[in-house]
Amino acid sequence: MAVKPIAGRQTLNTLDWNGLQAFIMCADAGSFSQAALRLGVTQPTLSRQIYALEQHLGVTLFERLSTGLVLTASGEHLLRFARPMSANAEQVALAIAGLTTATESPVTLSVSEIDALFRLPDLLVHLRQVLPHVQIDVQVSNQVSDLKRRESDIALRSFRPQEPDLITRKIADEPIWFYGTKELVESYGLPARPDQVGAVEIIGFERGGRLIEQLAVQGWQLTQQNFPIVTLFQGLQWQLVKRGAGLGFFPEKIGEQTGLVKAFEHFGPPMTIPLWLVTHRELHTNPRLRQVFDVIAKWLLEH
Repeated sequence: MAVKPIAGRQTLNTLDWNGLQAFIMCADAGSFSQAALRLGVTQPTLSRQIYALEQHLGVTLFERLSTGLVLTASGEHLLRFARPMSANAEQVALAIAGLTTATESPVTLSVSEIDALFRLPDLLVHLRQVLPHVQIDVQVSNQVSDLKRRESDIALRSFRPQEPDLITRKIADEPIWFYGTKELVESYGLPARPDQVGAVEIIGFERGGRLIEQLAVQGWQLTQQNFPIVTLFQGLQWQLVKRGAGLGFFPEKIGEQTGLVKAFEHFGPPMTIPLWLVTHRELHTNPRLRQVFDVIAKWLLEH
């Protein structure tokens, strides 16, 4: 039997997707009543959908027999194309569900050790109060996480990333000071210039390198001998400084929480480091990530 051509040119914009779904269900069920039951609609509603689709396409899709529905040649022709469309629509629905699940997954926050010790406790308590439905995973490392590879979602950085597709917000320029116990700081007296400080002992990340060069610009005359203990673990640095083993470098807002005092405050801060909040482009499409990012930024700016 020849297939009757579909009247006019049908485009994606003119297709009745509900009608196509009804058509596929009727073809599978073999009757309006069974198809209506599966779709959760009334039989008259389903019959009207099929009739409207036939009118729109200009063909008869079913022969209505007493024993049920039988596809016409045009109906069989349409079914060959409509069924894959239905399967693709299901895949799209699954993809959308996956996106929804993604927005409900935990948000991963990457911070340095010193931030984890002194900023994160109050910040996380605040996040739980404001966004109790959001789960937070915290990565603590002084290594830079790769946001583009989704090693984390949000990161606190002491530099501005250069990758153009990352989203950044500058929080502040943080003064970094020498801190120590009151007794140790007082033992150095009040020298007039940094080069008069003498045998200062510093607990740091490294001996020499860029730190000595940066401080030399301000008049400090330091060598590797001024760094008796070095460690990458900032928690240990803090504990050593608390015990008077040497001076340590801490951001002002953190140093104020340590119970330590500033050393050589009259010289001004030895350095200033920017604080950046960074995330990836998913911020534009993930409402949960946007919520967490905005709450963190606001809290940091206020504190």
